[in-house]
Amino acid sequence: MSLEKIIAIAGKPGLYNLVAQTRAGFIAESFIDGKRLSVNVQQNVSVLSEIAIYTLTEEVPLKQVFLNIKKKENGEQTSVSAKDSKDKLEEYFFEILPDYDEDRVYASDIKKVIQWYNLLQSHQLLDLLETEPENKSDEEE
Repeated sequence: MSLEKIIAIAGKPGLYNLVAQTRAGFIAESFIDGKRLSVNVQQNVSVLSEIAIYTLTEEVPLKQVFLNIKKKENGEQTSVSAKDSKDKLEEYFFEILPDYDEDRVYASDIKKVIQWYNLLQSHQLLDLLETEPENKSDEEE
């Protein structure tokens, strides 16, 4: 499994694993409760390998942000909770990504990154980040 098979679905909590493709979309399995659901092509879905965080100079892939968190936390759960105050979340994010763009990265984005990291960590999927090959088609937009 890689970040290319892990998705976030708008309006649904947590992360999902792509299981199978159907005519009208695909089947995804929740990392939270293991339930499977049918996702149609009209739903807003984000593949983790395609997500990046704005910094003052560039966009940093989510994979690199996760690796920075993993290094800071020694592979453990984050020392902050997604329910902590906005100031505490921003302070933590500055430690892992010092030049992130405060105007374009909101507290809600930081909460998602922390929740997603902790979910991947609890399912022992962080090791995939280091063995995953770099995406060669980053400039396709």
